[in-house]
Amino acid sequence: MAAPQISEIDVLKKSLRRKMAEYRQGLSSENEEKLRGFLLKEILAQPARKIAAVWPLAEEVDLRPLCHALSEAGRQVLLPETTPKGSPLIFRRWTPSSSMIAGRFGTSHPEGEIEVPDLVLVPFLAFDRSGYRLGYGGGYYDRTLAALNVPAIGFGFAGQQIDAVPTGPYDIPLKTIVTEYGVLQTDNPKSL
Repeated sequence: MAAPQISEIDVLKKSLRRKMAEYRQGLSSENEEKLRGFLLKEILAQPARKIAAVWPLAEEVDLRPLCHALSEAGRQVLLPETTPKGSPLIFRRWTPSSSMIAGRFGTSHPEGEIEVPDLVLVPFLAFDRSGYRLGYGGGYYDRTLAALNVPAIGFGFAGQQIDAVPTGPYDIPLKTIVTEYGVLQTDNPKSL
């Protein structure tokens, strides 16, 4: 059996992931706090009641304070369970008293009921003005967004913006990006 071909896009994305992961390590907790503040304000301005957030991995934006604030505001918080490769994520209901269990790839998710979100928060390593994002390479969020067809908000830091994210045929652009400087509405007609 022949080894799978590695495309030029895959090589570009791998290099960019490494560069952006290094960039993120130098950011302060103050930047994270500002980002969470803008993100909370943007979420609360939406009619969505079931918000899919993210429980952080090392070096990721820590949304745990945001999850608590959303719960206090009467919104349901859902966290992803990483499914087998090639499948969309599933989301489980989280509350401040939820027990977290270990998932795939070092992730954690609650033991709560499986729910369908009406707004998805999407982490990224890089983004561009057209709303394309560079994720971690598993394609989970693109498959999930395609399956759900609900609004999504990308979140990360302004310094992660690049001129153009290398994209493939399955990459889904986002309409809204939130950074520590505020909310950016993209101009891509294909965005969610």
